[in-house]
Amino acid sequence: MTGRERIMAALNHQEPDRIPRDLGSTPSSGISAIAYGNLLDHLQMPKRPIKIYDVVQQVVQVDDDVVDHYGIDVLDIGRTFNTASADWKPFPLADGKTGYVPAWFNPVPQADGSFLVYQHDTLIARMPVGATFFDQTCFPYLDDYPESFDDLDEQMKMVLWSALVHSPWDHSSDPNFWQELRARALKLRAESDRALMVVCGCNLFEWGTFLRRIDNFLCDLLVDEENVQRLLDALLQIHLRTLENVCRAVGDVCDILRFGDDLGINTGPFMQPDIYRRLFKPYHQKLNEYVHRHSNMKTFLHSCGSIYRLLPDLIEAGYDVINPVQISAFEMDPKTLKKEFGKDITFWGGGCDTRDILNHGTPEHVREHVKQMADIFAPGGGFVFGAVHNILPDCPPENIDAMFTSLDQL
Repeated sequence: MTGRERIMAALNHQEPDRIPRDLGSTPSSGISAIAYGNLLDHLQMPKRPIKIYDVVQQVVQVDDDVVDHYGIDVLDIGRTFNTASADWKPFPLADGKTGYVPAWFNPVPQADGSFLVYQHDTLIARMPVGATFFDQTCFPYLDDYPESFDDLDEQMKMVLWSALVHSPWDHSSDPNFWQELRARALKLRAESDRALMVVCGCNLFEWGTFLRRIDNFLCDLLVDEENVQRLLDALLQIHLRTLENVCRAVGDVCDILRFGDDLGINTGPFMQPDIYRRLFKPYHQKLNEYVHRHSNMKTFLHSCGSIYRLLPDLIEAGYDVINPVQISAFEMDPKTLKKEFGKDITFWGGGCDTRDILNHGTPEHVREHVKQMADIFAPGGGFVFGAVHNILPDCPPENIDAMFTSLDQL
């Protein structure tokens, strides 16, 4: 089977010839720059620029030879942008090595070694000394909701997740962007037999936390539903405009569209299920319905944490795929997830715990763990292998290698 056939079989709850694999098709299923550099050294692969396409999380664009080496079955169409050497410039990593960031990214180095990012003279992000992630510092609606959301688009650009967006969206203001996106996606599809992913975001709950700050927005869910509803209405209109363009440009080219909305923490959902059903589920349903009605793409939701109690509603809302399947979180037991929801949604991730095993275990521990997770999730299809979220700098390269090579023995 080809990579595309393998992924699509899994999404249709059929068992492919082997377990399909992901590394780097989304900014929540990738690998950080430091871990990637260490992996390249471990594999003794030729030296090359380590391209950090998601500058907020310092997540890299995985090179073609690494994709081939590990038999990865899915690609992000964003990799078709920023292909010239002039599109990248050096950036110091916390381990003393050098990575490369998009040429448009201009963080301001400080005397103490930290970095600041400004937008229209406003500080919007900061990376402390030794850190591997930029933190948000600007919350446009911190004090209160505005009377009108007419300028919501502009306020969203003051948030690091929008201002420092990854490819292909860092080119969204280019002339003929949508035509170019289609042309490049078509070329990638013609040249590769792997499945294609388009990452769209279209977050709802998370945009509330980005604009209001998480403590305020969580309180709003309990005491200010009217303004939450107003914000969600405005966000939905923006997201539907985006989806209209995406579906028109690549809805017949890409296989999966990735949404994002972190709804859980280690100990449970951010909100009670009844609040989710009342405030967010109707909007998630509309987003899914639009994609399914206007394209051939499956819908993929990235949602961290313990979301067991929300999964029935997420399935009813129309999601085809859930990621990253945080198996270390409360009530996220793999056997329970597969038994109760395995016929209704595809688990994308959950293949190796990044909190305790991939970073702290031995290669043998990793291999045993991967086999256990595969034995649970793979039967009957509905499983795409990946680590639980991004592979972070503290993960030893021999463990990363063991994680993928152990799949060849299943």
